[in-house]
Amino acid sequence: MKKGLTKTKIREISKIKKEPKWMLDFRLQAFEKFEELDNPMFGPTLDINFDEINYYKRVSDEIANDWNNVDKDVRSVFDEIGLPDAEKKYLCGVGAQFESEVIYHNMIKELEDKNIIFCDTDTALKKYPDLFKKYFNNLVKYDENKYTALNGAVWSGGTFIYIPPNTSLDRPLQSYFRINSKNMGQFERTIIIVDENSHLHYMEGCTAPTYTSDALHAAVVEIYVGKNASCRYTTIQNWSTDVYNLVTKRAIVDESGLMEWIDGNIGSAVNMKYPSCILKGKYAKGNTISVAIAGKNQIQDTGAKMIHLAPYTKSNIISKSIAVNGGEADYRGTLYIDKNAINSRSQIKCDTIIIDDESKSDTIPKNVVKNNSSYLEHEATVSKISKEKLFYLMSRGLNEEQAKELLIIGFIDKFKEELPMEYAIELNALLKKYF
Repeated sequence: MKKGLTKTKIREISKIKKEPKWMLDFRLQAFEKFEELDNPMFGPTLDINFDEINYYKRVSDEIANDWNNVDKDVRSVFDEIGLPDAEKKYLCGVGAQFESEVIYHNMIKELEDKNIIFCDTDTALKKYPDLFKKYFNNLVKYDENKYTALNGAVWSGGTFIYIPPNTSLDRPLQSYFRINSKNMGQFERTIIIVDENSHLHYMEGCTAPTYTSDALHAAVVEIYVGKNASCRYTTIQNWSTDVYNLVTKRAIVDESGLMEWIDGNIGSAVNMKYPSCILKGKYAKGNTISVAIAGKNQIQDTGAKMIHLAPYTKSNIISKSIAVNGGEADYRGTLYIDKNAINSRSQIKCDTIIIDDESKSDTIPKNVVKNNSSYLEHEATVSKISKEKLFYLMSRGLNEEQAKELLIIGFIDKFKEELPMEYAIELNALLKKYF
């Protein structure tokens, strides 16, 4: 499919996917809004040539449930990152997306026995149309910004999960997203519903090789956490430094529910991502623990949003940022406690380490409390690596790079504690390339 985006191309994508008319109409409406809207007025400057982006690329006509049935060149990419092995050892189910489409999807029989739905989002549109339509474009509207509109126009792939009431899984579900072509755009749409008294841990990985021109990742994630339910969403993204990562992630949490975002941002040229929780039921909780590492020619503009709408709600934001080799790592967050959200509490802690004189960091919070019975605490620190600590470690036989690496790993310890072992090992390996 040629580069650039037109109504003709959108119709072609919808036809290839054999979608119902209402979805084609939605895509065209979203495209009109995309053309109308400008880039966000905040954050990094976005210089994207939309005419050079490839908006849809299909590499397989079928979704395999056996890795042996996946094209060997495609499979080799996922073998390299260890996904098939991880599936056998740690996971209840796996989905793998390559370019625009999911090419592999499988889950253990236990999930079927518990009536859990775990499939790609395109399949959900066809097999569960009523459930899909109830939640699609309900929490993140297509007209919120230029990139939610773009996602609405050309979305493809992503994950759809429904966990029925009173259901728990012993192991996580995981999806992996790979951009593998020059000038490629990836626009998955993920919808997760965790019904009352149920619990889910979902993990997501992202990678791309480096090219000389830009790629674009503009995903949308909508999560619904029911009464007394919980959802943990763990992400480690390792996009290459030619990817613009512009993602909207949002959860809505019912009474006594819990939403946790564990968010690792290691790659990309520009990353703008602010996982959000809308705490709509009393005693609902939202937690975000994130780490962002900005190296040479990278801008990490990340943070979190917590919206308290109901009484006795709680939120906690822990943000760790590292700027090295001239990178820029900024925290941008919103905390809002409504007048009706009495006796609510929120704690925000933002810590940044700047490794050298060329790197920089800013903390840009927006905190609003509209009643007198709630409590908000915001703490922010920016520091450089201590020369005394470096000297001490080097006096014990480490070279400067090893000493810096050890201090950085200690700095993000709180984040690593929340990761499964295999993700923590992967994070250590990714950190080494910065030092």
